[in-house]
Amino acid sequence: MTQVTTIARIRGWLRNLRDEIAVLGSLLGDRRTPWYARLFIGLLVAYWLSPIDLIPDFIPLLGYLDELVLLPLGVMFVRLLVPAALMADHRAELRGFSPWLRTAGMVIVLLLWVLTAIGIAWTFSVWRYGG
Repeated sequence: MTQVTTIARIRGWLRNLRDEIAVLGSLLGDRRTPWYARLFIGLLVAYWLSPIDLIPDFIPLLGYLDELVLLPLGVMFVRLLVPAALMADHRAELRGFSPWLRTAGMVIVLLLWVLTAIGIAWTFSVWRYGG
């Protein structure tokens, strides 16, 4: 197996994981999703966004290993909890969005994160060094 096919496989796997996470977000807001699946999705997202990890992120390479293992395992578990027809409905719904619209949404979210970081840095500098 060549390096190019390995990189293509990894890209495909990450793209699929990204799409599955979008489906999870869509399922979280759907009333047809069973309550226990919504609870698990909420816990999975909370763990993913939480600064507290099983393996701290500052440990080189190992720090991100828990996210690389637990997030895909959590997605696979959600597939077991949610009825297949409901998953198929949400996947089809998300396929209908244009890639441009998805990219624009991602850029807006990243921009909000950058603006938040700038605001925190500015607030800290004013607090620490005076106005």
